Amino acid sequence: MNKKIWTVGLLAAVMVFGAGCGEKPETAPGNAPEQNTSTAPLPEADPAPSQSAEENPGSTSGAGGNQTPDQSQQKEKKTETITVYYTDPDVMDLKKGSSKITFGQESEKYEAAFEALKKSDSADLVPLWEKVTLNSSTFEGGKLTLDLHIPDEARFGAGAEELAVNALKNTFFQFEEVKSLQLLVDGKQVESLMGHVDLENPETR
Repeated sequence: MNKKIWTVGLLAAVMVFGAGCGEKPETAPGNAPEQNTSTAPLPEADPAPSQSAEENPGSTSGAGGNQTPDQSQQKEKKTETITVYYTDPDVMDLKKGSSKITFGQESEKYEAAFEALKKSDSADLVPLWEKVTLNSSTFEGGKLTLDLHIPDEARFGAGAEELAVNALKNTFFQFEEVKSLQLLVDGKQVESLMGHVDLENPETR
């Protein structure tokens, strides 16, 4: 009987010991590796790069928007209809015509007027200054100075030269601010433009 009880007790002890060895020991709270349970904030995404005015053709800068310098200059241009003097096909007399000129600064008006003297849309109005080049024009104190280049093919006889000078004077003296007209040839003052008609240096009204 005692032997049987001892055997049962021994078997129970073996079973208890085996159960104890089968359990995994829990790690002590103090020694457990820290688990970072907090979620670190993700880095903020960079905002999309803003498009510059060059990248975005639809954008406008300044008060003028997409206005170009050429457009602003066009707004400042002036248009004026002036009287221009020509001759008839037989080069016998002066003929009055008209031309529309466009210019920016006031000083450019005289250059535009000279260009009008060089061309005509009518066969009855023959330009006398078609082959002459205007080197420069200056205006100061009521005096307009025109520096001309006159090639040989642009030179006339006495009658046509007188018409040409009068055409020039009549065209420019229509501007009230022009009180006198000084004519130069390639920068030099001359007694006659083409050798036939004497100049006053300067010509006056």
